[in-house]
Amino acid sequence: MTDKTHRTQKGRELTDQNLDRLADEVEHADYDVAELKSRRRGRPPMGSGPAEVVPVRIDPELRAAIEARAKADDSTTSDILREAIRRFLEVA
Repeated sequence: MTDKTHRTQKGRELTDQNLDRLADEVEHADYDVAELKSRRRGRPPMGSGPAEVVPVRIDPELRAAIEARAKADDSTTSDILREAIRRFLEVA
């Protein structure tokens, strides 16, 4: 039988022999399936529900000021904008 070669997304080679070994390892391991299924993927929640992207146009000077503030605070432009909006609207 010819050993077929598969590749991972990062280009790593996986032969059928590798896959069989990994499958045996998983079958004999004592994994808590409920715990594994409960792991969240993606970005952490930011409030009561999924966050939304809200496109907004800003002038170059305002953009530069936001980026400068983010750099000075060792933060991100998104964090700076969220904090500014919360303060303006007096929302927690």
